Amino acid sequence: MARRRQQIDDHENLERWLLTYSDLITLLLAFFVVMYSMSQIDNKRFGKMVQALNGVLKGDKSVLHIDQDTRKTGHGVLRIGDLNLVQQQIDERFKEINRQGEIKSELTERGLVIHIMESALFKQGSARLEPGAIEILDVVAGKMASLPNHIRIEGHTDDRPINTPVYPSNWELSSARATEVVRYYTNEHQITPDRISALGYGEYRPVRPNNSIENRAMNRRVDIVVLTMEMTEKEPTSQLYDFSKSQQSFPRPSENRSETVMPNAARP
Repeated sequence: MARRRQQIDDHENLERWLLTYSDLITLLLAFFVVMYSMSQIDNKRFGKMVQALNGVLKGDKSVLHIDQDTRKTGHGVLRIGDLNLVQQQIDERFKEINRQGEIKSELTERGLVIHIMESALFKQGSARLEPGAIEILDVVAGKMASLPNHIRIEGHTDDRPINTPVYPSNWELSSARATEVVRYYTNEHQITPDRISALGYGEYRPVRPNNSIENRAMNRRVDIVVLTMEMTEKEPTSQLYDFSKSQQSFPRPSENRSETVMPNAARP
């Protein structure tokens, strides 16, 4: 009887490690949920990480290698965390100066998007910066100046047509507004021109249906987009392209073109 009781006690002691193991699995699950919510998942790298982790849990000597390119381009939690911090700082600063109603910020798959209402920057139908716009643009520039990310300035209008000698359509108006902001940043904040670009979308990227005064006011805006490092790497660079190293060959003017040689008598 004593020997049987001792065997039962030994069996119970051997299975106590399951409690620690279950706690570890729960913590790992929570960790990956947080990782997933804060970063963009690369399926290929995530699969490698899962395989390595399974190997470690099974006792194999698996090692997860981090690519050097991944650290350079800034994929993952670190860069998204940087943009999140910038967003919080911008929102807090606009609350301090009591102008939070004129902007709205959000983190999207493209990066940090700062929507600035038209009333905070321009008069209707104009692309000339108003005096009150300087304070808003300076706040945003001060918070994003230290980031290496590419900055894209996007101009938007509502669906009401415009036809003036200066702006024949909303394309010209939205592009001029975006360019005006780019010019201010490059001239006054020394943001290098190859790090910033301007786009005009006209009325074709609304955030609200153009069916009320309030919604149209929301659609008339300038978006400052701080791209993720993944999208920044895909932006064209200012380096000259060496066509001599390209695999493409451009035909000479006389190549790939059929010419009919006419007799001298038939030529005009």
